[in-house]
Amino acid sequence: MAEITVALISKLRQRTGAGLGNCRKALIESDGDIEVAIDELRKKGIATAAKKAGRATKEGVIAQCIGEDAKSGTLIEINCETDFVAKNDKFQEFCNGIALALLENPEADLEDKRTEAVAEIGENVQITRHEQLTVDGIGCVAAYIHHGSKIGVLVEVAAGQEGTLESDSFKTLTKDITLQIAAADPEAVTREEIDPALVAKEREIAAEQFKDKPAQAVEKIVEGKLDKFFQEKCLVEQAFVKQGDLTLKDYIGNVAKELGDEITVKRFLRFQVGETADD
Repeated sequence: MAEITVALISKLRQRTGAGLGNCRKALIESDGDIEVAIDELRKKGIATAAKKAGRATKEGVIAQCIGEDAKSGTLIEINCETDFVAKNDKFQEFCNGIALALLENPEADLEDKRTEAVAEIGENVQITRHEQLTVDGIGCVAAYIHHGSKIGVLVEVAAGQEGTLESDSFKTLTKDITLQIAAADPEAVTREEIDPALVAKEREIAAEQFKDKPAQAVEKIVEGKLDKFFQEKCLVEQAFVKQGDLTLKDYIGNVAKELGDEITVKRFLRFQVGETADD
């Protein structure tokens, strides 16, 4: 049997655009004959992935996977070319499979799976980004994918007692927190986590708007403007989307008091198709 070298695999990958695993398998099956291997890859449609690699992927979905113990979760964005494919059951099944694979191994090489999906679906497919949350201490990770799979949320909520995690009130709370994040698009959990440079900029803008007023009045106005800014940007200061006269912090506090425990939102992820962390 011919020796299947790294150089031979690389050469086949360069000529076909197929993943490493597919190239290795094709070379083994062809006993090292690269031309036969190319033909086999073409027959399977895998070699077509390279031709589609430059095509724009502006559509896609957000998918998630939560571990059985709810102690970890993964959120991913996978893009394709058309909304028709994004809504396709086969594509969404692929995305859910990728989310599971990344939950099990965040460093997994998924290039072979991606190129196989390109061949099967007939569009360029890109695994654009993924992140994982893992509980540190007592708590859980919860997820929510908004209708249409264009927005997805992952949140870590901590508690002081293990028994709290099993209560219906806590489970409802965590679900409501994911809905809040999806709907209200906060930038941070608390005001302390907001970039100080951004706060300084907001303060400067507000002060400039009212610079002609007395200094004491300007100071109060600026503080009021900043409070409104924090109420918009900070998750726990936002008005609860299901009950506008209640902040999320108050809602969390009410549930914590009911359960005789301390409940804290530790961190969250919010992905929207086409957006990046820098947008």
